[in-house]
Amino acid sequence: GAAVAHIHVRDPKTGKPARDPALYREAVQRVRESGTDVILNLTAGMGGDLILGPGENPLPPASGTDLAGPSERLAHIRELRPEICTLDCGSMNFAAGGDYVMVNPPRILADMAAQIRELGVKPELEIFDSGDLTLAGEMTRDNLVESPPLMQLCMGIPYGMPADLATFAAAVARLPKDAVWSSFAIGRMQMPWVLISAFAGGNARVGLEDNLYLKKGVLADNAELVENAANILSRAGFNILSPQQAREKIGVKKPS
Repeated sequence: GAAVAHIHVRDPKTGKPARDPALYREAVQRVRESGTDVILNLTAGMGGDLILGPGENPLPPASGTDLAGPSERLAHIRELRPEICTLDCGSMNFAAGGDYVMVNPPRILADMAAQIRELGVKPELEIFDSGDLTLAGEMTRDNLVESPPLMQLCMGIPYGMPADLATFAAAVARLPKDAVWSSFAIGRMQMPWVLISAFAGGNARVGLEDNLYLKKGVLADNAELVENAANILSRAGFNILSPQQAREKIGVKKPS
């Protein structure tokens, strides 16, 4: 029942997240050759990873740091031309208790947004905190992002917006009036958030990126999470959009 597939890849040799265009090429090829009609949404979030050294010695950066320029971060998008790619709209501390900072300065984001628009790909603006809404609004105002903007409220990630109703309501109130938006929450809040997002006027996202369990103690796969979310929404009276209906709502075209 999923209309959109949001795709990250891992290095099959190490199991670690990767941004090698060859790995994305294989994933996209498999989806397209399957004949399954689904909107492809590739992450463009890799390449902004800063891991500081410990304690009194933050520099040089520690192993795992991966900082790349806008063109390199978009290499797989330029080659594969998915309907959608993500654009993280700010920098933030990431992962509880660690030294990892997700680095997305405004100038780099503006450059990425301009390149994404030139490629004819729709950016999904990822909102992790309230300041990200300000930056997303500026990029829309400056015509770096076409209207209607596609936006994702990311709730419950450490040091970002907590997954509570007051914070969520404040974020929804600041969305552009014409935005097509969705939201998700991580961990045990993933399934309750499916209904919360829908009742607030948004769309829903589920998947293993945000939660590993179907229920307490039961590991899930993506298909099971999608099926459960679709059943929850259908029982509550919401319609599940087909991929083509979703394209029309988002404002993208199926690749020829």
